[in-house]
Amino acid sequence: MQLAMIGLGRMGANMVRRLMKDGHECVVYDLDPKNVASLVGEGAVGAKSMDEVVAKVGKTGAVWLMLPAAVVGGTVDKLADMMGPGGIIIDGGNSFYHDDIDRGEVLAAKGINYLDVGTSGGVWGLERGFCLMIGGPKEAVKRLDTVFATLAPGLDTGAVAPTDAPSTAYLGYLHCGPTGAGHYTKMVHNGIEYGVMAAYAEGINILKAANEGKGTREADAETTPLRNPKYYQFDIDLSEVAEVWRHGSVIGSWLLDLTAQALKADEGLSGFGGRVSDSGEGRWTLQAAIETGVPAPVLSSALFGRFRLTRRIRIC
Repeated sequence: MQLAMIGLGRMGANMVRRLMKDGHECVVYDLDPKNVASLVGEGAVGAKSMDEVVAKVGKTGAVWLMLPAAVVGGTVDKLADMMGPGGIIIDGGNSFYHDDIDRGEVLAAKGINYLDVGTSGGVWGLERGFCLMIGGPKEAVKRLDTVFATLAPGLDTGAVAPTDAPSTAYLGYLHCGPTGAGHYTKMVHNGIEYGVMAAYAEGINILKAANEGKGTREADAETTPLRNPKYYQFDIDLSEVAEVWRHGSVIGSWLLDLTAQALKADEGLSGFGGRVSDSGEGRWTLQAAIETGVPAPVLSSALFGRFRLTRRIRIC
């Protein structure tokens, strides 16, 4: 199938590579001509502008955006003026689902299909595949099924396809519902990620402090004494603990795999700045929890932890 990709960052470029490897024709465009040239060298069809993108895929073609949420709206508006009824615009970034619903309504009035596709997989998706959470009209989703099937992980090695599966979820992609449902699902996915990452960080920090009894603390009114130093005499190898947890542990996960990999390379994590961004999905998840009356203390704590790391608080 032919598909255009606008936005050739690490995820967008690897999605194109995965698609081309499976025989799809990809038209590519990015503000940086070097990114376009790189993929053209691998077999993609390059475009120098969005007008050229639409000229190559046609007004009823499919255009996938892998762009920062802040620039998606303007890009969709420009594409909507170029494309015609039957065309499909896909936002694979992390847009706010309210915006998806509003954009979908505007585009539907023009006969253009709008799909919001929450995409998880990061820079590892080229080999592992991308988990896709899809929102939008059923017919447009069905039309792009081969694209989704290529991008998704597919069956695990040695696995057998279930004969009674109600959906394609076991392959790593799912039509979650109408416009907005894809990014709503991905929003919650990322909110959960906040909490899991925070739990790993807190637990590993406690392990790191297991040898506190071997040191000394200041004897002053501002420092709490360690009451029982003999109970904190362990020099625990953090990288090895993270590694053993990866094998058979109930807290095993891909996030733990990445943590173990980072600790093995540098147990002090000196290459990391101790800062993690709040890109929006966590606060949107918490907002939805508040508005629907769902308790989410873990996610809220993880979100506020990110605020603490990214904002300098000044008390006047």
